[in-house]
Amino acid sequence: MDAEERRREILDTARRAGVVDVGKLAADLGVSKETVRRDLRVLEQHGLVRRTHGGAYPVESAGFETTLAFRTTMHVPEKSRIATAAADLLGDAETVFIDEGFTPQLIAEALPRDRPLTVITASLTTATGLATRDNTTVLLLGGRVRGGTMATVDHWATHMLSGFVIDLAFIGANGISRQYGLTTPDPAVSEVKAQVVRVSRRKIFSGVHTKFGAVSFCRFADVSDFETIVTDTGLPLTEAHRYSLLGPQIVRV
Repeated sequence: MDAEERRREILDTARRAGVVDVGKLAADLGVSKETVRRDLRVLEQHGLVRRTHGGAYPVESAGFETTLAFRTTMHVPEKSRIATAAADLLGDAETVFIDEGFTPQLIAEALPRDRPLTVITASLTTATGLATRDNTTVLLLGGRVRGGTMATVDHWATHMLSGFVIDLAFIGANGISRQYGLTTPDPAVSEVKAQVVRVSRRKIFSGVHTKFGAVSFCRFADVSDFETIVTDTGLPLTEAHRYSLLGPQIVRV
């Protein structure tokens, strides 16, 4: 196969598996490790993967987005620590938005049960998990349900949000960068998230280190919109400091 076909195969493999290893790719494709590294550099320049030591992982884009089911299998220990730390930042908030996605779902599970809370969410999974709690009132946003993420989008959801003033929003993203802010592949999802940013007093971003530097299709917020960013220690201290210069406190767990 030629270089273009080989890079497509590498990208397809990364998107199926969630991560690729240079050595295994070289063996599977019958080429040298340096050839694979060169291919990964090209794919990274095109914004399709992010390289790591010895491999790479795919960047979510307009043509590719992981499902909620897949996200529950990746970086689970890190996401659990992030969720606990994020929930600890609740403060005196009484109305809370929980975004779609696995990390926000874990944040919802970590919210206290001993005080009244009103939770607004687009996630059917989160709404179902919280609905039976005695002290929690759940408001599920209406709209079209995206099967891959089990969350609602479109004008029904954004219109409902426009009538709220929310104390605290826990927001996720497919990518976050200092240059382009927070991004997501789907315009309909982006509009819901942007509306949440507009109507919320406090905003917290929670995401694993692999989100940082990744850029997807639709931009919905600036880094400076957030009071706190919660991530794992896979984000280097030097890079965390660069993000903190834009305004938010950076919490690494």
